[in-house]
Amino acid sequence: MEILHPDGWAPPIGYSNGIKVEAGQMIFVAGQVGWNENQIFEHEDLVGQFDQALRNVLAVLAKGGAGPEHVCRMTAYCCDKGEYLAARKDLGRIWRRHMGTHFPAMSMIFVSDLLDHPGKIELEATAVLPTGKD
Repeated sequence: MEILHPDGWAPPIGYSNGIKVEAGQMIFVAGQVGWNENQIFEHEDLVGQFDQALRNVLAVLAKGGAGPEHVCRMTAYCCDKGEYLAARKDLGRIWRRHMGTHFPAMSMIFVSDLLDHPGKIELEATAVLPTGKD
């Protein structure tokens, strides 16, 4: 996996502008919200839901033989920009706990609502396993 950072660009914070991979197998993770394996929201706050949603993404990846280091792209859909901005430090700590210093190409999209109430954030991901890894 190669991080693509054009010459002269300011460094991105918390994401990569692009990633080049030698494709082997690809895993597409559907949007994961902050509920547990029984589809119960244990947290009403964005931070708790982000932690659970990220753990859900990683559980799906693990089932396919992938880990956080294989994530090339992640899209986040969040219902509250103000709550997100206020929680950025906590969200960063959660990210580093689960993903380390791996920052895929990412998009953050603010939406008016999510299908699963009282969801506040939904994460979807694309991962690529290198050629030769089953």
